[in-house]
Amino acid sequence: MAISVVGHANPDTDSVTSAIALAALLNGQGQEAKAYMQIAEADLNPESTTVLKRFGLKAPEFLNDAAGKEIALVDFSDLAQGPAGLDSAKVVAVVDHHKIGDVTTNSPILFRAEPVGCTGTVLNKMFKEAGVAIPKDVAGGMLSAILSDTVNFKSPTCTEDDKVAVAGLKVIAGVEDTDELFMQMLKAKSAVDGVPAKDLLFRDYKDFDMNGKKIGVGQLELASLDQIAACREDLVKAVKEVKADGRHTVLLMLTDVVKEGTDLVVISDDVALIEKAFGCKLVDGSMWIDGMMSRKKQTVPNLQDVFGC
Repeated sequence: MAISVVGHANPDTDSVTSAIALAALLNGQGQEAKAYMQIAEADLNPESTTVLKRFGLKAPEFLNDAAGKEIALVDFSDLAQGPAGLDSAKVVAVVDHHKIGDVTTNSPILFRAEPVGCTGTVLNKMFKEAGVAIPKDVAGGMLSAILSDTVNFKSPTCTEDDKVAVAGLKVIAGVEDTDELFMQMLKAKSAVDGVPAKDLLFRDYKDFDMNGKKIGVGQLELASLDQIAACREDLVKAVKEVKADGRHTVLLMLTDVVKEGTDLVVISDDVALIEKAFGCKLVDGSMWIDGMMSRKKQTVPNLQDVFGC
């Protein structure tokens, strides 16, 4: 049985390219594997679409049910972020850079999770350790994912390992100017004109189980907050609608990449608890948090602390 490699729901560039990369690595080691994602290609976010096109990568196929399949997970290990039927699939590998989730297995598996800025960085090490050459197009995808996840090295999640990976991958991918590549991705990622508010919210969104409460956190990276001025009310409305669908709290991180901070929109059953998490008071439903760039390192851990996780 071929191994189905899949990333988390509402996939970002790291999730998409890591599925491609791990499938390539497994195939290079003599195993049969194929990359998948939990959405149709037409629904892929603009940044990932731009990256796939630039490096000539084929989008992973759509996977909506993992039941009965051999599955390798990339960029997540939480059941809530997986496809339907994941609890009855045979998980054979996990490669990630987030906290350890609640996926369990009946036997030992390959489990590789490291405190780096991107799953692509972990996979870069795995290719080297296995002695498998990284294809040029795959290297381009991995390079892009690292630049995206670390916000061109500005995120507090960025490590020296990420920088080393970028230095090597850019050579393989034939990319001379990584700043130009990042700006091309940022232009695509931050494009909001004509995009429905709920689509913007779900462009990079994850649900988390925090002590029995469902918490949603979306992030929209922007060159300037002015980009969403005209649609801000619609965005807040979308956050309220998603929150009303059985969630305790939904946050939307409007991250200004240039100013290096986030305007955090909050809709919650317990606003005081969220204010406590970040040490800020809400003003008209949001709070500016200087230096906040990372959901993984600066948003989710604060929430976990106040929810007693």
